[in-house]
Amino acid sequence: MRHLAVSLQLAVPAALIVLVGIATTFASQSNEIYFLDALVSVAVVVAIYVFVGNSGVLSFGQISFVAVGAFAAGLMTIPQESKTGVLPQLFPILRDHTIGNAASHALAAAAGGVFAFVVGLPLMRLSGLAAGIATFAVLEITHNLLREWTKIGPGATTLSLVPETTDALQATIGTLIVLGVAFAYQRSRLGRLLRATREDAAAATGVGVSVHRQRLWAFTLSGALAGFAGGLLVHELGSITTEQVYLELTFVTLAMLVIGGVTSLWGAVLGALAVSGLNSFLIEAEDGVGRIDLPAGSRLILLGAIMATMLILRPSGLTGGREFSLPRLR
Repeated sequence: MRHLAVSLQLAVPAALIVLVGIATTFASQSNEIYFLDALVSVAVVVAIYVFVGNSGVLSFGQISFVAVGAFAAGLMTIPQESKTGVLPQLFPILRDHTIGNAASHALAAAAGGVFAFVVGLPLMRLSGLAAGIATFAVLEITHNLLREWTKIGPGATTLSLVPETTDALQATIGTLIVLGVAFAYQRSRLGRLLRATREDAAAATGVGVSVHRQRLWAFTLSGALAGFAGGLLVHELGSITTEQVYLELTFVTLAMLVIGGVTSLWGAVLGALAVSGLNSFLIEAEDGVGRIDLPAGSRLILLGAIMATMLILRPSGLTGGREFSLPRLR
């Protein structure tokens, strides 16, 4: 019975992702983008959960790794002749080489993981407000580097001509990979040790657990998964700007995690899908849907209000911070 309960914790979120992927294939061309957005959002939010949910440390910097992964995958899959003409200022290693779709996702994951490890070495010694401010500083630094340094990207302009390879199948498989890795980490000894530091850092330290080391492991893995999700994102859109992987994406993905339930993988998946659906409706409502015609900017205001209400009335989110389980099994 216990093994069945554990299996359901992975099988039910995975089945939900597969259902969304199947629905994507039947959606109209105008609505397909919303389903793909939902799948990529699940990958991003689950990547954030790996660190924030298991450690209890709020990080505003995980979208930095999405940005690094997206630009790495996007740059390296643009045809070489196009880069030579459109992005002549790139470093030669970036300008003169092109890789395939699968390799670009591996590169995105590696870039996100390495970057997270480097910045995590000093930052993972921080907790509370200091950690939040420091990770937000990482987001700002990353954003400005990508926007201003034309040796590594297009600068303030749009990175275009990226192959649009993230279809329903690739988005579904990619999101399932992120989910599977997050679940495996959560069930591993490292995941249990990190959650022990979340519940009582002093007690965990007293029995020989290194808080810094456990947080660094999770931060690095979260960065790698976020970079991988960034690869899915850029290959879905076909073009990207630094503003698309900055404050708005940070706010929306954190709202998804909070509304679903910060401390559970099931909450990350459910929150991402629920808020993605609401977000898609509000985007349409701002353009006018039937008798509903919301003012521009209403979408983020309503999402913020919902997140604040959830924090007041149900701080543990829709799932109560628990993994999926049947009442009898629970």
